[in-house]
This record gives sequence, structure tokens and C-alpha cells, in this order.
Amino acid sequence: MTTVSIKDAKNRLTELARKAEKGETITVTRNGQPVFDIVPHKKKKGGTDWEAGEKYLRERGVDRLVSWISPDFDDPLPEDFLLKPLPK
Repeated sequence: MTTVSIKDAKNRLTELARKAEKGETITVTRNGQPVFDIVPHKKKKGGTDWEAGEKYLRERGVDRLVSWISPDFDDPLPEDFLLKPLPK
């Protein structure tokens, strides 16, 4: 790991960026105290890992997240549904 002062980092940013691209972490300091790190960018995975989610739930005793869905679940609501006041 490389350590540089904030003044040196300002003057050597391109060089430090190249080091970070190669996987190195650079600590930038002010008055000898760490202020921030320049770290390699981590690429995101391509979306949700459903298998990992299912494994997590199984380990905690959850077989299925939804056990039953009504056949009319996605049918349109009656027209007057939102016009009725909520029950008290």
C-alpha cells in the first residue's frame, strides 16, 4: 500500500490512478493523518443473485417466501374500491 500526502496526490493523480487500476490501494494523508484512500473500482455483478437469496432463506428455515397466491391476485380492482372510506 502506498501512502502520499494530499499535496503529492494532487500533483501525481494520474500516476496514482494508474496504480489503483492495477489493484493497489493508495492512502492519502494530511499532516501525517490518513484522510482518504484511492482504491480500485469494483465492478458490480450483473443483477440479483437469486440462488444466494434462496440459500440464505433456507439456512434460516424459510422454505418458500410466498406459499400461496390467489388466482385473482392481479385482476383489476372494482371501480368503486378506492372511493369507499376505509373501515374504522
